[in-house]
Amino acid sequence: MYQALYRKWRPKTFSDVIGQSHITETLQKQVAEGRTSHAYLFTGTRGTGKTTCAKILAKAVNCEHPVNGDPCNRCASCLGIENGSFLDVLELDAASNNGVDQVRALRDEAIYSPANVKKRVYIVDEVHMLSTAAFNALLKILEEPPEHLMFILATTELHKVPATILSRCQRFSFKRITPQDVAKRLAYVAGQEGIDLTADGAELLSRLADGALRDGLSLLDQCAAAGGTIDAAAVLEVLGLAGNLQTAQLMERVLGRDARAALLLLNQLYAGGKDVGAVLGELSTLTRDLLLRRTAPEGGAALLSGGYDSATLDRLGKDVSASRLIYLATTLQKATADLYYSSNRRTDAELCLLRLCDESLSGDLTALEARIQRLEEAQVRGTVIRAAVEQSAPPQPAPKAAKPAAPAADTPPWEEEPPMAEKPGERVFDIPAESAPNRRDSVPAAPAATAARAAPAQQAAPAAAGGNWWRALAEGCKGRLPPMYRAFLDMCTGSLEGDMVTVYAPDDITLGRLDNDRVRSALGEEASKAAGIPVRLTFRVGEPPKATPRENLQNLLKFGSQFDNIQIK
Repeated sequence: MYQALYRKWRPKTFSDVIGQSHITETLQKQVAEGRTSHAYLFTGTRGTGKTTCAKILAKAVNCEHPVNGDPCNRCASCLGIENGSFLDVLELDAASNNGVDQVRALRDEAIYSPANVKKRVYIVDEVHMLSTAAFNALLKILEEPPEHLMFILATTELHKVPATILSRCQRFSFKRITPQDVAKRLAYVAGQEGIDLTADGAELLSRLADGALRDGLSLLDQCAAAGGTIDAAAVLEVLGLAGNLQTAQLMERVLGRDARAALLLLNQLYAGGKDVGAVLGELSTLTRDLLLRRTAPEGGAALLSGGYDSATLDRLGKDVSASRLIYLATTLQKATADLYYSSNRRTDAELCLLRLCDESLSGDLTALEARIQRLEEAQVRGTVIRAAVEQSAPPQPAPKAAKPAAPAADTPPWEEEPPMAEKPGERVFDIPAESAPNRRDSVPAAPAATAARAAPAQQAAPAAAGGNWWRALAEGCKGRLPPMYRAFLDMCTGSLEGDMVTVYAPDDITLGRLDNDRVRSALGEEASKAAGIPVRLTFRVGEPPKATPRENLQNLLKFGSQFDNIQIK
């Protein structure tokens, strides 16, 4: 008779257990030194080896010829425990034997010495399912058991086990098995069973197992029944999953707010036999990866699912705020949970996609309030930035009249011409010599010197505005950027020299978050408005250079009274 792979390949010694060396080495050493406890509590998620280690421990303490703490699996005791013919080692399911009467019967039977082995061992699986009365009936014998008695309790929900039980047991926590260890074990089992399993197929199965080796072996068993080579495409086809490529395409349409294309792709997947619940689950996994990459770009790499390459994540996560990713994840989680009670899963999945593409369809008052608040803040910032730019702009210079060397007594004062009108985007700092009034005793300035003096003054004026100009520019950009960029922008300083805006970031992390097309576009447009000329943009790490006192004095002498109202750094 055919036996399932997870039963056939269940480990028989501690050294065969995968991914739990921190537990198996301790148990093996306790058996070898004869220092075993009377009660153990194994905790952890499903498929991580709790019951397997319990059975190995029961064989090891009763083995007639143990090998370094491992059972020999050849003596009568090991074989009897393995095939279940020895009633002295009993495995109980607390889910179906959770009453106080069953526990009292077990307690009354436990006082008798074993008939065939050294120790009577009770393995109680899912012990958290016992009733309160059953736990109370177990307390006394668990605290002071006979020398020939050992309890091994296993549970997936540790918080449901009373503290009085926990204090009487040695507790071992089983961790999830890493995808690398699961894939390696699946490849080994497939080779022994003659199953054609490729590397990408083993990797996909290991991720679907979610840290449970038993689940991975069950999935491999299911795929092997279909026959042929088991690669990633075959796994997706047999298990009815959408696949990473199609999931990334669906996410791209959702992020682009293209509801029509998203619904058409979902219909294509549904027609191909894909489960809509699995599609939403894969979207949720991808959203989680994007959120981790957005909020923890450095340390979060180890937390990713590993199903998507860096290029795909960078392409999808570009220009997507963390707040929207949180909204997507929350909506997907709720929709996936509600599918269990749904009468029409396809319709609910389509409604979920519509809400993902358009937040206004969610009906969430909190989201509506946040959108209204963002609009109000954008309006306020628009007013503030206009006022700040006008305030930080240099005043229009008045023409300076040269003092006459020796005015005639009978010569009346001449009338001064009004200052030249400025065109949009142009600042006038000096009046050309040819447009000055015809004074008999004035000394006309050379046109070349005047032009050379006007160009640097026009370039230096915005930069001289200093912190007020940069603060106004940063505030103006905040209404066009997500909250995450606003926080990083507050930590920066900037300067404008000529047509070059330099943004100085305090560190490389801030520089990496701001140096993208979205921030560049917003800063460039606002800087062009403030400066009145097209500008270029560059990012650097550090602080803007400070002018020396000598340079400040030269600027004052060079530009005269044009910067009387401007604070020079």
